[in-house]
Amino acid sequence: METTSAILKTAPPLLVEVVSPESIDRDYNQKTSEYAAMGVVEYWIVDPLENKIIVCLPNQSSYKQTVFIEDQRIVSQTFPELTLTAQQVFSA
Repeated sequence: METTSAILKTAPPLLVEVVSPESIDRDYNQKTSEYAAMGVVEYWIVDPLENKIIVCLPNQSSYKQTVFIEDQRIVSQTFPELTLTAQQVFSA
């Protein structure tokens, strides 16, 4: 039986994780360091539990995190033409 892996061989330009009650630690801590090691350029943590979106951009061996809430426009380095707010994401 052939098995397939969910491991990416090439880092995507943007990776988005949606936090669930079971994945809080994994999404905020474990995956962040894994994605930094893989070379993911931009990583979003979409947290519907706290109604916030965190955009993580490379900063040495980790990420610099910027939090967006309510009607703040999400600033994406990968997609600068994006005009979404955190509120729009959570009301969709």
